[in-house]
Amino acid sequence: MTQNALQNVELETPTMTINVGPSHPAMHGALRTQMILDGETIISAKSEMGYLHRCFEKHSEHSTYQQVIPYTDRLNYCSALMNNVGYCKAVEELLGITIPDRSQFIRVIICELSRIMDHFVCVGTNLVDLGALTNFWFFFNMREKIYNIIEKISGARLTYAYTRIGGLARDIYPGFESDVKAVLKEVAAGIKDIRGLIQNNRILVERTVDVGAVTQEQAIKWGFTGPALRATGIEHDLRKTEPYYHYDEFDFDIPVAENGDTYDRIMVRLEEVNQSSRIILQAVDKIPGGPIFTDDPRVVLPTKEEVYGSIEGLMNHFKLIMHGIQPAAGEIYSATEAANGELGFYIISNGSMNPYRIKVRPPCFPLFNAYEKMIVGQMVADAVAVIGSINVIVGELDR
Repeated sequence: MTQNALQNVELETPTMTINVGPSHPAMHGALRTQMILDGETIISAKSEMGYLHRCFEKHSEHSTYQQVIPYTDRLNYCSALMNNVGYCKAVEELLGITIPDRSQFIRVIICELSRIMDHFVCVGTNLVDLGALTNFWFFFNMREKIYNIIEKISGARLTYAYTRIGGLARDIYPGFESDVKAVLKEVAAGIKDIRGLIQNNRILVERTVDVGAVTQEQAIKWGFTGPALRATGIEHDLRKTEPYYHYDEFDFDIPVAENGDTYDRIMVRLEEVNQSSRIILQAVDKIPGGPIFTDDPRVVLPTKEEVYGSIEGLMNHFKLIMHGIQPAAGEIYSATEAANGELGFYIISNGSMNPYRIKVRPPCFPLFNAYEKMIVGQMVADAVAVIGSINVIVGELDR
């Protein structure tokens, strides 16, 4: 065979199409990405969102406002409490209700604990996909101890339905503050150990630096929020730009990076754990006394004395039990800074006991939309590193 003939054979080598997911250990859920490879290089990719067949938005329109709360747990099950808070905050704004300060501080604490747990799952599993198993046990041991605290206040370990429209299901238990401070000491020590293991680890650096890099322009164009946006250097965080629940009174920083690559997304999340710990420690020391529920009769049941002692109390009880919460006709968009970015709820009320429309703005939706663009030109192994670093939760993608 001549030399020219050999060259022709190489040029005619066909590309290969492979499916990564949905049944793949690195896809983190019911996701599929079809990749066309030239050797091991991805030359094009097409992603498909999986379905969990829950129909959150349509299902919510056939439920009362209170009945929607358990559904929100299933959006991002790694930080379900943040979904509870975001939804209840939206309905309360629709009603024009301000919840008591005690509830606001407790919501801040449980949200920041959830952010820490979410980041532990994201970074821990991301590192496992890259072959670094030890960190996974560090993260999950600490996460387990936070779960114990959450279980004591909510009674559940994964799907909590802890918040209520107008307040919380129950108050914190005696000793909650000391339990939180104790676990945060372990978190601080754990993060320091993990940084020591990975920050300058040659394997991790070579697997993540310049892998899946996103520019600031691309991040804005693709609708990124949260750690994936801040890894590009954009210091945007709703807790600072549109503060709620006294976030403007807490002293904390917004971690940012420069390159927007997989390495930066990991490091931003690790530093956000430290900043969440700072917020929690300040909030724990400032929890005011008082009720955990608003006294607005549109959302809170009257006391037994009122029910049995006055016609107004009896009627109010009857209306809430039979007809539920009924916000006046109107619409609201309310957003909170969840672990993966901006979590928004757009709710339209027609004055009935069911939301007329609910639309969710989940942070994972734009992140997964961009995934197929982020991995073009990368190796197959890089695609695994990238999907873990953007932390896609399929429960948020389900329409």
